[in-house]
Amino acid sequence: MKHSRNALSAIFILFLIFSSGCSDSGNEPAAEAAKQGQAREIIYASSKDINDMNPHLYSGSMPAQGMIYESLVEKTEDGIKPLLAESWDISEDGMSYTFHLRHGVTFHDGSPFNAEAVKVNIDAVQANAERHAWIKLSTKIKEVRATDEYTVQLLLDEPYYPTLLELSMTRPYVFLSPKDFINGQTKDGVAGYDGTGPYRLADQKPEQYAVFEANESYWGGAPQVKRITAKVLPSGETTLLALQKGEVNFIFTDDRGADGVDVEAMQSLVDSGRYQLLRSKPMNTKMIAANSSSTGPVHERAVRLALWHAVDRETIAGQILHGAESPADSLFSGNVEYADIPLAKRGYDLKHAAELLEDAGWKLENGGETRVKNGRQLALKLYYDAASSSQKTEAELIQSAAKTIGMKLELIGEQSSSVAARRASGDYDLLFNQTWGLAYDPQSTVSAFTAESSYARTTGGIEGVEELYAKIGKVTGTRDEEKRKALYKEILTTVHDEAVFIPITHGSMAVLAPNDLEGVAFKQTQFELPFELMHFK
Repeated sequence: MKHSRNALSAIFILFLIFSSGCSDSGNEPAAEAAKQGQAREIIYASSKDINDMNPHLYSGSMPAQGMIYESLVEKTEDGIKPLLAESWDISEDGMSYTFHLRHGVTFHDGSPFNAEAVKVNIDAVQANAERHAWIKLSTKIKEVRATDEYTVQLLLDEPYYPTLLELSMTRPYVFLSPKDFINGQTKDGVAGYDGTGPYRLADQKPEQYAVFEANESYWGGAPQVKRITAKVLPSGETTLLALQKGEVNFIFTDDRGADGVDVEAMQSLVDSGRYQLLRSKPMNTKMIAANSSSTGPVHERAVRLALWHAVDRETIAGQILHGAESPADSLFSGNVEYADIPLAKRGYDLKHAAELLEDAGWKLENGGETRVKNGRQLALKLYYDAASSSQKTEAELIQSAAKTIGMKLELIGEQSSSVAARRASGDYDLLFNQTWGLAYDPQSTVSAFTAESSYARTTGGIEGVEELYAKIGKVTGTRDEEKRKALYKEILTTVHDEAVFIPITHGSMAVLAPNDLEGVAFKQTQFELPFELMHFK
């Protein structure tokens, strides 16, 4: 992100527009609400359409899906809590989970939510298991049984401790009315979007808007905000102007990858006295992945350590990102489960970075600017997302610092999909990336350490990699909590010591809301907000 009038990193930014008294005839949802006399409707503007809301696939808007669909359990700061399942039992061998469902719950179309509905939904997800292989639970489920009207048994082929956590995610293990299935399946499309959640999809005009109305029969009590509209609008300056005019009064960001509204501009709105700005605890970590499997200089631990010390996290967090993110000393923030462990802190220290390179045999010769070892220059390529001005600015700062220690960084901006393809193929020295974030961490990012499509090249060249991979394979099947903590400590300490993931900043969700809006809270995910808890004074 550049200074003043540039963007806060985010894959998407959603903006809620307060429409009471709004008379813009071009705003169809707001105009209709005004006709009906509805006050204090929430309208949020998204940079893209909500798309296909099939909860068993991945093109739909996650914040929108989070309003419509629910899971058996939910992840909170205090652990896993009941949602559509009131309670559950886990067998002694960890291979059977029995869920006791909440009574009296119905789908938006009036169909009953019961054990059979749970079974057919999970079976539909498993019928497309290859598509869901990223979520390890999909590879562990052996069978789903409806043992009575409100009891479901989930059988696994081996113990898997993240089972409840992965059942709590926004998708795919959430529940759609069986009447919306096509030929008993969901993998090739659905006939409707009827969930059990606090809101139902009432109207949609593709690429323009989608309207969500409160579920008055919601088992948790009808939401106080009766109507929420997602309107497709360009982000950035357009939304800032809408904020200044009072047409927009709520923004939240998920801090993943593209550019949005300037942080200083948001703060000026807070200073005006009309808005409040809230930030969640850290949700993810932005970092540089270093290819330890490379035959080039980045294979050397000393080179990776030197680069770690050449990253000025304080400047990046404070000046480039205007305080929207915090400096990161490790791959995961301390609020991530199992990640609150003692790790060596490596600060910005160019003198020490140069000493590390010198001791490793990388020398400056004949007044040259780039160090040389065995006839090879210390030259690396750093790939970043060309759509993100913040990544480009960060890369330029790191490039400048690296130059002072005799390391040459060539910066290459590409589409995010191309950067991801390089990560999978191993065709990189260094690339910008980030952890999966809450509630996928640490288990999803750690599992990705061994995956060919993710970080196998990042971790594959370190000393003792086979032992590392064995521990990763063991940790998710370990039922003993103390053994699991010990394994995670060893895994995270190893990748930290080897400096294959060079942390930059911890990202969090930011909310800009009117001062009279209460009930704004955060979930243990960077993709949703609990709209059903919000109400105006």
